[in-house]
Amino acid sequence: MSAASSAKESEFDAEKFANEYFQAFVATQTPDAKPEDIENYLSLLKDDVGSQHIPFDTDDSRKPDGKARMRKGMTYYLGSHDKYKAELLDVVTFGKNGMAIRYAQEASGFHPDSGKYNSYSNQLLVVLEVEEGKVGVIRIYNVQ
Repeated sequence: MSAASSAKESEFDAEKFANEYFQAFVATQTPDAKPEDIENYLSLLKDDVGSQHIPFDTDDSRKPDGKARMRKGMTYYLGSHDKYKAELLDVVTFGKNGMAIRYAQEASGFHPDSGKYNSYSNQLLVVLEVEEGKVGVIRIYNVQ
């Protein structure tokens, strides 16, 4: 195999990655989501991933246990939706290291802390910083 064809095979496809990321995330939100769905999603992230959801999280610092912290939080909320639907609206890529994913979602379910039933629909913009083919920083913005 030539170096040129080998390099071509290993080229990072940012748009494909963004779509895989979106599908993996959505799978973690469905009523029948399983721990394996969380692990599949987390496999796309760096171990020290930083995550920020404006206005809830104001710190996007990367920490050595970033992925472990996300696993703990996602596991806590696993299966709390009785309904979840998401529609991918846009993907914009910025070279190999950045992408933005805009999607609409509708969800309902019981909050694991309060037990209160909640339903919502909104649009979100997720901006990903990628390095070495994995997400290093996630920033989530409510756009409506």
